[in-house]
Amino acid sequence: MSARAVADRGMDTAFLAAWTAPAQVRTRLSLRLASWGMAGIVEDVALIASELVTNAVLHAGEGEIRVRFTREAGGVLLEVWDACDRRPVRRRAPRATAAGGPPEAAAPDPGGGDGMGGRGLLIVEALAAQFGVVPTGPRGKWVWARIAV
Repeated sequence: MSARAVADRGMDTAFLAAWTAPAQVRTRLSLRLASWGMAGIVEDVALIASELVTNAVLHAGEGEIRVRFTREAGGVLLEVWDACDRRPVRRRAPRATAAGGPPEAAAPDPGGGDGMGGRGLLIVEALAAQFGVVPTGPRGKWVWARIAV
């Protein structure tokens, strides 16, 4: 993933897996993007960061998460690590009704969840040029998104 990186390496920072982490990450990334002259993608990067960091906080327990942010030719690469081995699950987007009306509400998750999670990856998929997951050993994973300028 780093073959496309340019001179300014960005950041590689650990954060406590706390509900304050998404706001801290958004602030740091916004400042970094402004310093790189990439203000045009601040909103997309902030939204993607919110989704990925929130998911990491949910699954990291009381540990820490890591965030790497790298400038690349044509955009940026955002990577978020947590210690959970479970891969993120993307829910399907709600479909419009047969009559062409608004989408129907999704049914609750039969696995016991409340049906509210899993839609953030739809946002990431819509805003990122690419995204994926890389397992790490002995545990955990990096979830990454590449955002074009």
